[in-house]
Amino acid sequence: MSDDLDDRPSGESRDEVNARGAAHAREKLAQAKADAARRGRLPRTEPRRRSATPRRDSGDPLPFGRAIRDLLAARGWEQSAAVGGVFGRWAEIVGPDLAAHTRPESFADGEVMVAADSTTWATQVRLLAAVLVKRLNEELGEGTVTRVRVHGPQGAPRPSGGLRVTGGRGPRDTYG
Repeated sequence: MSDDLDDRPSGESRDEVNARGAAHAREKLAQAKADAARRGRLPRTEPRRRSATPRRDSGDPLPFGRAIRDLLAARGWEQSAAVGGVFGRWAEIVGPDLAAHTRPESFADGEVMVAADSTTWATQVRLLAAVLVKRLNEELGEGTVTRVRVHGPQGAPRPSGGLRVTGGRGPRDTYG
């Protein structure tokens, strides 16, 4: 029977040879880790996981749409971009008649501010507010819009004092 202990120095037991071999292996492992650390690469402590999608190097090109989605997600701009898209397609969402007399102005805290070009159209939008909230939530995601606020035309401030008639146009409203 061939034994690996034939190379051992005289008087050394099998346990001593094993201990010396283990110490030598630990020494070589420590040296390899030190070399890796000098190069800036430490060995992984956990096993590698295989991903279902192929890995992409940072220099590889991305499809434009995916790059934009990744940027919006990284910056937290997804909702702002979606609201901007809805404002840009206002006529498609509310219809051409309503869009001809209204425009969205702002979105904050679930509230959309809509400007109407007359008090008549402002009243019409107020009556349609529940339908408009539902339609906007279909576009933006459920619960995004909670309220629609509407304001009519913004004319110059009315002068204080007595009644004036000459050349006046009232509150600068078109009444229809």
